[in-house]
Amino acid sequence: FDSLPPAHYKETMSTILVWIEQSETKLSMPQVAVAEYEIMEQRLRELKALQSSLQEQQKGLNYLSTTVEDMSRKAPPEVSQRYRSEIEVILGRWKKLSPQLVEHCQKLEELMTKLQRFQNDTKTLKKWMAEVNVFLKEEWPALGDSEALEKQLEQC
Repeated sequence: FDSLPPAHYKETMSTILVWIEQSETKLSMPQVAVAEYEIMEQRLRELKALQSSLQEQQKGLNYLSTTVEDMSRKAPPEVSQRYRSEIEVILGRWKKLSPQLVEHCQKLEELMTKLQRFQNDTKTLKKWMAEVNVFLKEEWPALGDSEALEKQLEQC
């Protein structure tokens, strides 16, 4: 009986496996080029929530690891090996998922910064183009008015 996992172990194992599968699915979604800042903000919020959830799930993972260690000391070698293998698979997936999540957040934040800069530059350019358009539609000075012609040349 000592070598059998407690009920809480099985519940925690199930919860963490479901969480890992859902997280892997979310992170495996193809990244599409998004030119709308609001959509990028929403995606970043989702990723940040996933990071918070990852930290919350860490307690369960720690519990599983210590429980496997305790069971391994009491269980026959073949049973012990089965539980160790099971937790190693989960730990492997966990260790892959965690940096992937951080990378996705950083990449998205960088892209959001670039998009914001691009939008600001575009706004500035449009304003400049509108001013140039007004200038080009102005009336040209008379040919004899050298002062006005000089002024217009400077503006050009």
